[in-house]
Amino acid sequence: MTDSASVLVIGGGHNGLVCAAYLARAGRRVTLLEAAEQAGGLAATNEFAPGFRASCAHLLYLLDDKISRDLSLASHGLSMAKTGLDSVALDRKGGHITLSAQQLEGPGISDSDREAYREYRRMMSKFAGLLGAMHRQAPPRITGRRGDLFTLGRLALRARMMGRNDLREFLRIAAINIYDVLEEFFDNPQVKGALGLDAVLGSFSGPRSNNTVFTALHRMSGNNSAPPGAVSVPAGGMGTVSDAMVAAAMAAGVEIRFGTRVSRICSDGLKVLGVELESGERIEAQTIVSNADPKTTLLELLGARYLEADNARRFNHFRSRGNAAKLHLALTGLPDFKGLERAQLGQRLLIAPDPEYVDRAFNPCKYGEYSPRPVMEITLPSVHDKTLAPQGRHVLSAVVQ
Repeated sequence: MTDSASVLVIGGGHNGLVCAAYLARAGRRVTLLEAAEQAGGLAATNEFAPGFRASCAHLLYLLDDKISRDLSLASHGLSMAKTGLDSVALDRKGGHITLSAQQLEGPGISDSDREAYREYRRMMSKFAGLLGAMHRQAPPRITGRRGDLFTLGRLALRARMMGRNDLREFLRIAAINIYDVLEEFFDNPQVKGALGLDAVLGSFSGPRSNNTVFTALHRMSGNNSAPPGAVSVPAGGMGTVSDAMVAAAMAAGVEIRFGTRVSRICSDGLKVLGVELESGERIEAQTIVSNADPKTTLLELLGARYLEADNARRFNHFRSRGNAAKLHLALTGLPDFKGLERAQLGQRLLIAPDPEYVDRAFNPCKYGEYSPRPVMEITLPSVHDKTLAPQGRHVLSAVVQ
């Protein structure tokens, strides 16, 4: 008989590692199966040129403080080389603008835009806090069940506590596009371009797309002690986050098998029985947790024949298109940006000069084409962490979208 206390976790990305650690802490017997020789997925730190190291995910944000404390990630080796990076909106002529948690700095910034920025941060931080409160609970279903009604009631009460004016504004803007909101707040196009980029980064959308306000709020919704939306550079690269999670999971009793690829989830049509590995080995378990995406998990590993026809159709049409590339450069020295001070090279550098530029960068993606003028999020993590490059040299890591 299959052990009812055993759990198999497919995939060792950060979500799978955290899930495995919590299940083990709750008394379950957990085995995590990772196809690669190291955990972390896109957050793993790898050598991309002799002596130069980087990861596809180059900045850390939205790591919940409670998870860090529960799993004792600091004691397992996680530390920050730099916390709370500013965003610098680059200008071709050198008139760069810095956006920090509290203020705007740079040429051409009016007093009205400075005041508008403070109000924008206050408002968005408050709204993001409403979303952040939902991070540690299952999303409520719209049913008549007491538990769902209670969760919805608590959410409604928290929303009302924002005050009438803020609640009215939240309901007005939450599901619309970030372009219109930024047009209401600011005059400076660089400010609007930088804030518009934050609302579309990593998503298949432009600033005029619906729900981009929600995306911007999500980026600010972490339950962190740092200001909303703060980003950090982990010491040793993003891979140290995954390494700390691996150590925490193993300390909790999780068995981790690297180089172990799952070929299919076994089922008798009524329940799961376990998994079959690429090697032919079968591992039994009554509970399977997958860190893979829904289409891979349900249509490829499990198989559409085990799903109801409507569910199979829905997952087959699940939208998960990407429009970002990752660029790593091994540099012989620090790059020279016109008008950018050396001290600013360690900040988050953005190429998004105005919201129209960001919108035009997205347009070709609608038709399966590449943008000739993409937006970029650029970092030089080696400014803060000398272990990522040989002495005197540097790593440039950029998201090109």
